[in-house]
Amino acid sequence: MELYEVMRTTAAIREFTDDPIPDEVLARILDHARFAPSGGNRQGAHLVLVTDQETRQALAELNEPAVRRYAAQSAAGETPWNPLRPPGPSPEEIAATEVPAYFITPVLTAAVVLVFLVDLGAVAATDQDLDRIGMVAGASVYPLAWNVLLAARNEGFGGTFTTMAVAREPQVKELLGVPEEYAVAAVVPLGKPVKQPTRLRRQPVEEFVTWERFDGAPFES
Repeated sequence: MELYEVMRTTAAIREFTDDPIPDEVLARILDHARFAPSGGNRQGAHLVLVTDQETRQALAELNEPAVRRYAAQSAAGETPWNPLRPPGPSPEEIAATEVPAYFITPVLTAAVVLVFLVDLGAVAATDQDLDRIGMVAGASVYPLAWNVLLAARNEGFGGTFTTMAVAREPQVKELLGVPEEYAVAAVVPLGKPVKQPTRLRRQPVEEFVTWERFDGAPFES
């Protein structure tokens, strides 16, 4: 598949067939994805491939608290889990919110679930002293996760990038035997899509790219 076509059609896939991902295909996906950049080229990521159903069930359950808050805030018209303001719904309202199945089912039905970890001793978190949520350290692991999804798309498979279980990181690390110095970055279910994606819709370039300054003239092709 042509590169730009892969980039324009790599959708979030949450519905999978019963088809497995052959080991040789998974190996090819990971072999190409490993060329993603990382801070200082330290390559501090570690992937855990999960197929055991009991472990997947436990991962799915660890998604639920964060999903409840996400769903409650969405229903209240808020941007869920945004770091600038606390949630409007009360803890009681969040606890009573139903967990949408599409947040949980992919972890249970995918051919394999990839848990992305990163060694915090290998990242250069240059924003660690700023008075805001850290962002920079993710550059050492998220390009790898995205490369996996691009490569999977090229092979006729797909997945979705999820972070709800990260809110329960201590429990995830205990479940998977993760060393203390590692952080959980993402959980990515991967499998054969029920429906192959078509081209995605995104905002035009001129709506989010400007010349020289944030309030500069829009870039128009």
